[in-house]
Amino acid sequence: MAGYILRRLLSAVPVLLGVSILVFAFIHFIPGDPAIAMLGERATPESVARVRTSLGLDKPIWEQYGIYMGKVLRGDLGTSILRRDNISQELLKRFPATVELALAALVLAILLGIPAGVFSAVKRNSWFDNGTMLLSLVGVSMPIFWLGLMMQSLFSVALGWFPTGARLTATLKFQSTTNFVGLDSLLQGNWVVFLDWLRHLTMPAIALSTIPLAIIARMTRSAMLDVLGQDYVRTAWAKGLRWSTVVLKHALRNALLPVVTVAGLQIGRLLAGAILTETIFSWPGIGRWVYESILARDYPIVQGVTLFIAALVVIVNLVVDISYAFLDPRIRLQ
Repeated sequence: MAGYILRRLLSAVPVLLGVSILVFAFIHFIPGDPAIAMLGERATPESVARVRTSLGLDKPIWEQYGIYMGKVLRGDLGTSILRRDNISQELLKRFPATVELALAALVLAILLGIPAGVFSAVKRNSWFDNGTMLLSLVGVSMPIFWLGLMMQSLFSVALGWFPTGARLTATLKFQSTTNFVGLDSLLQGNWVVFLDWLRHLTMPAIALSTIPLAIIARMTRSAMLDVLGQDYVRTAWAKGLRWSTVVLKHALRNALLPVVTVAGLQIGRLLAGAILTETIFSWPGIGRWVYESILARDYPIVQGVTLFIAALVVIVNLVVDISYAFLDPRIRLQ
């Protein structure tokens, strides 16, 4: 097991290196000059040249890449062009908000998607199965930005059940030590802040969870149908075992491998979808930060966040692969 983990970690190095090269190249091929973005359209050529020199933009692109990667290896993702903020520190400040949103969406997708897929497989071709598959098709096809806007119009403007955006009500005073507002409010016993945080989290989490929920439900149904047709499951039915024992213990456990793979891959999708969701609901995470940076052509932020998310996805995929050994003893023995 240790050797497998080491091999996977070593194989992740060229992947991250390739991602860094592609991101760095694409960012520099985008039309526009960061120096002009900083100084404005009326800047003189002398001031633009001076800023380009201070930022190192006058050097060859391969030399710029070498300097950038040297800083990344030391844990320094650079400095924002416009605000001059340290990107690493700002990332650590904003990332917990994105984690809260992505985890809430993933938990919601798993808690609803797996039971829906299981019952659809057991009740194959029933009204429940057909209805679930129809809803999952709608969930996959529906754009997140449109769903978010419709939810705001209905539940915030028309009904007034939930706030339209933000992470907490502006009038609430709360000091978060870890930047995880939900966790800190629970540890401090501040139920007013915790409930207010839940109200703000509900709509963005539901909007972000629709696509992974639909994918997990469809994958669970497909895997369960394959397992339910196996001989050992028919033998379990023939022995007269209880429904819960046959479906949950014998069938579901063996059908979880592809479901776990899909659920792990949804982490990257959730982080990507968070850009739209956080922008629509004014959620102060890295997705909204990247969106604002793209509009402002603040390239170091886009580079740093993209490289960080790529490393996170590689780690999540490694954790998913290791979990196979606990779900299937045959993999552990091999």
